[in-house]
Amino acid sequence: MATDTATVAVGAYELTLTGGEGPFRGSLSTEQTQNGIDLVHIRIEADELSSPPVYTLSWQQPVVDIAGYWHPGAGHDKGLSVSWGRGALSKATSNAPVGCAHSSTGHNQLTFALSDALNAVTLKASVSEETATLDCAIGLFDPSARQRFGPPVPPDQTPPAVSTPMTRYEATLRLDTRDIPYHEALREVGAWWATLLGYEPAPVPEIARLPMYSTWYSFHQALTPEGIEEQCRLSKALGCEAVIVDDGWQMTSNERGYAYTGDWQPASEKMPDMRAHVDRVHALGLQYILWYSVPFVGVHSAAYARFQGKFLGEIPFLGTAILDPRFPEVREYLIGTYETAMREWDLDGFKLDFVDAFEPTPDRQGERGGGRDIDSIPEAADRLLTDVIARLRAIKPDVMVEFRQSYIGPLMRKYGNMFRAGDCPNDAIENRVRTLDIRLLCGDTAAHADMLMWHPEESAASAALQLLNVLFSVPQISVLLDRVPPEHVEMVRFWLGFWREHRDVLLDGQLAPLAPEAMYPVVLASTPEKQVAAVYADAVVSLHESPPAQLMIVNGTLAQRVVLELATDGGARALEVRDCRGSVVRTESVHLAPGLHRIEIPPAGLATLRAQG
Repeated sequence: MATDTATVAVGAYELTLTGGEGPFRGSLSTEQTQNGIDLVHIRIEADELSSPPVYTLSWQQPVVDIAGYWHPGAGHDKGLSVSWGRGALSKATSNAPVGCAHSSTGHNQLTFALSDALNAVTLKASVSEETATLDCAIGLFDPSARQRFGPPVPPDQTPPAVSTPMTRYEATLRLDTRDIPYHEALREVGAWWATLLGYEPAPVPEIARLPMYSTWYSFHQALTPEGIEEQCRLSKALGCEAVIVDDGWQMTSNERGYAYTGDWQPASEKMPDMRAHVDRVHALGLQYILWYSVPFVGVHSAAYARFQGKFLGEIPFLGTAILDPRFPEVREYLIGTYETAMREWDLDGFKLDFVDAFEPTPDRQGERGGGRDIDSIPEAADRLLTDVIARLRAIKPDVMVEFRQSYIGPLMRKYGNMFRAGDCPNDAIENRVRTLDIRLLCGDTAAHADMLMWHPEESAASAALQLLNVLFSVPQISVLLDRVPPEHVEMVRFWLGFWREHRDVLLDGQLAPLAPEAMYPVVLASTPEKQVAAVYADAVVSLHESPPAQLMIVNGTLAQRVVLELATDGGARALEVRDCRGSVVRTESVHLAPGLHRIEIPPAGLATLRAQG
């Protein structure tokens, strides 16, 4: 039963902070910024060191012109949730503490975000059947947080709270009810986080913003230096500037699982001379990024015996244990591993995987002391990753560090400069949704697509959809380029060339992914000189302002036309239409008068309309 309550009024809201039994006292205070954003400051404190109980901050939002609810882990489920749902989990290494309820026209109705992106919190915005309101709540010190590979918590059970002892906790809730496009509200949340102490994003080297080749889908674990180098040669000619060598370089077998990870030495049968191999890739003009599964030490590794007693638990079906970053010797081992690899092999970057697994298994909850110099696991993971990027940058200031969705929150921007969509092999639509979800919050951190793959028997236009759906992120190619038809190679060359030529608008322009509840069927990106409109469904591309001098319409479907609607006169234009392989199929002069225009564009093709006169 709750024994501590604090209430505060903010505009039309009444916010209530409730906590369970214990010595802690909660209080709320408010502040309004110059641009109309409301800040609610949360303070929870006790007179002596103790583990706080669960606290919940709650309020209600009328469901009036609310068509969907966006949060970083929503994926395809961007609708309104039921009241008995468990909500979304956020912590340093998973998602981000933000939610956005938006209208049917894509305007913000309520965007709320918490300053604490380090600790595990839950966010809910669920429909009350009795009142037709969104019951919004943020759960602090939430015991429902579980590691990625841990057993699920039964829906009818709540585990006991296990939180780090403290005397004070402070955080700020940011409330935005301005009538602005939802994507602008979310972009400003990302910018707000970046101003907070300890959340400063890492610099992004230019290479991190250019196409790359990945070995994962094309090779999986069956890696050879010769095979990698051949794909590097072929992909460089198409516009790739780096290679990401994924899992398999450190183990002899090609079986899935992590029983042989943890020592991080190249498998002699696969990589007999890693430095010579990296040098040959560099000579081809590509930089080299290498994969590591950060917390895993497999049962067949020497590190498994070395770090006995320093695990957060074990994952039997993967054959691995999880290192406990609260031990200074664990952190030093991991950092030293990456430093040595960078120096000895001349690596340019690291793909650091599974950092969301830094959570204790249920049998190891509550363990502290015993040589650990930090009590909090989130704080220890933060210390580890902060030190990783700092010490690697001391060797190579432009080092690249890639993290995979869902570890793409505001704190992860401090440690890494590449955020990649979670695995969605051969699924162009899922890749579109995931990359745009990342883009909405990540600022200038490089958003990367999941590796692109397709079947060699696909038509060139159908294969092109894999690229077109991720135009607003950095592409990673992962097919064997000497095993796909020549027309596929022509298609990749054309679209990567288009992407490189126009990444000033694709990556750096004002991004507007429309209709999130419908999975972004139309996406716009604009600068004063250019506008790209990509359409991924049978939808009308509506432009409310006159387009700039260069308007590019990408047909991200297999249909033969796109419908454009203009609110104002777009003037005389020179129209050029290309197919998915870049061949010009039509040129003509057109006038973009206000109203509807049917533009014939081949499947996965491009129409460019340049202003005349």
